Amino acid sequence: MSIRAAVIGCGDVSAVHFQALEKLDGVQLAGVCDTDPGRLAAAVQAYGVPGYPDHLSLLEAVGPDVVHITTPHNMHASVASDCLERGVSAIVEKPLAHTLAEGRRLVQAARNGTAKIGVCFQNRYNSTAQAMHALLASGELGAVAGASATVMWHRNADYYRSRPWRGTWEGGGGGLMMNQAIHTVDLLQWLVGDVVSLSGHAATRFLGGSIDVEDTAEFVAEHAGGARSAFYATLANAVNAPVTLEIVAEKATLSLRGDLTVTYADGRVETVPERASTSGGRDYWGASHELLIADFYARLDDPFPFWIDPAEAEKSLRIVKDLYRQSYPDSVQEVM
Repeated sequence: MSIRAAVIGCGDVSAVHFQALEKLDGVQLAGVCDTDPGRLAAAVQAYGVPGYPDHLSLLEAVGPDVVHITTPHNMHASVASDCLERGVSAIVEKPLAHTLAEGRRLVQAARNGTAKIGVCFQNRYNSTAQAMHALLASGELGAVAGASATVMWHRNADYYRSRPWRGTWEGGGGGLMMNQAIHTVDLLQWLVGDVVSLSGHAATRFLGGSIDVEDTAEFVAEHAGGARSAFYATLANAVNAPVTLEIVAEKATLSLRGDLTVTYADGRVETVPERASTSGGRDYWGASHELLIADFYARLDDPFPFWIDPAEAEKSLRIVKDLYRQSYPDSVQEVM
């Protein structure tokens, strides 16, 4: 008996979810949903399944086992909660939610329910990130002294005009930090340790006439265990440059820029290549959506929560919202 899947939200990132589903044995796409009639019609035609204008109609008519939630950010938590209440497992695109309150609500819903839920921080499945985590967890590199990370990307006004929710607090819950750099924030705290304090600032340096949210941000964070990290991100760069992440430990330095270079204190140098993207998405989305999605389905019958569950995904959301709280003290309710 095949697993019945559905996709809610047929925008840009749904392409990698549809492609991943096509490659899974024993999984059948049974329905799609989008509030935009044009996108919904295109998905129905492309995949030959019924389409629905709202997620509750889809859940009732299709009765899926797993739902992929690829909607605007402000719908993530509410749609996922509706799925969990009905015993339907869910894969949710990042971020967990557009506000802390909604994120906490979804964390609680996941704890109270029996269905499984995972959040798409797929870069944890990158071969480079997996290698970094394994080396650090082994203890052979000694204590981590510090880390740094950059996200130097480019977006223009047309990017925001094509999906107006992206440039708003109400729709996106933020800008650069919620929609692009949160992946690197997640890797930083996953590899170096939980962030226990943070000092930083977010601002609009480049797209002030086009968006209400930030396009540039920086922070310094203190991690559990004593390490310090420095972070900088912007959408004002001329191109989408490779994300960088450097971690300095007692016995080696781990430098990620595309591939991973491990430089040991004794002079040895090792390289871990990153796999090439094979998805239908954009190159800067990485190569690991399919790996995360396949792993989620493989673990559906496990008695334990998926390893990137709402409680885990809430960590990066809290970091971003703490940065917003410091940057926009007169608009705390709006940004949180």
